[in-house]
Amino acid sequence: MTTTEQRTRWQLKGRGYEFCNCAPGCGCNFHGFPTSPDGSCKAMVGNHILEGKCGDVDLSGVKAIAVIDWPKAIHEGNGRAVFIVEPDTTDDQIASLSQIYTGQLGGDPWGILGTTFEVVGLAKAPISFEGNGLQTTMTAEGYGRATGDTFKNPVTGEPHQAQIVLPDGFIWTKGDCGIGTFQVEAEGLRLGFTDTNWILYDFDWSNN
Repeated sequence: MTTTEQRTRWQLKGRGYEFCNCAPGCGCNFHGFPTSPDGSCKAMVGNHILEGKCGDVDLSGVKAIAVIDWPKAIHEGNGRAVFIVEPDTTDDQIASLSQIYTGQLGGDPWGILGTTFEVVGLAKAPISFEGNGLQTTMTAEGYGRATGDTFKNPVTGEPHQAQIVLPDGFIWTKGDCGIGTFQVEAEGLRLGFTDTNWILYDFDWSNN
């Protein structure tokens, strides 16, 4: 007689805001290793969940930011993470996101990413994503801010469009790329970088 472990089903659809300390484009997406000066990966990543569910818990409309500090490449682990959610996020929603983001329920990308860091804190603050396209500002009130912009043509100063398409990407498959600046301090993690990687993407994640 065989038994099948039943996992809570989840799915998240929405928009992702990825700021990190790599050079623009982020080498992690191509060969798995950061292109930051010291070989670390330090990131402030926002998720605006437009449609989402984990079991019977509705996650639609939830905003969350992950602040993560990996000392080396992501797959080498030993990262520390703080998650920021809005004050009106319910306990059930937080519990569901915790299980998803730490990889307990499997599914890409968090079934992989969740094994590479330890969660060292949870903070609550109003979160906003303001702007149009790559010209966007992400704010966690009282904790930090990230500002993105397009690349600029070095001769004319006009916006220079750049996209990365990764057919086998497990976090995103098409990203709009620009240049970003972010500073954040939360629960003992303090990050601050200027003119580094910034990628805007749509996500559709699940463990189905």
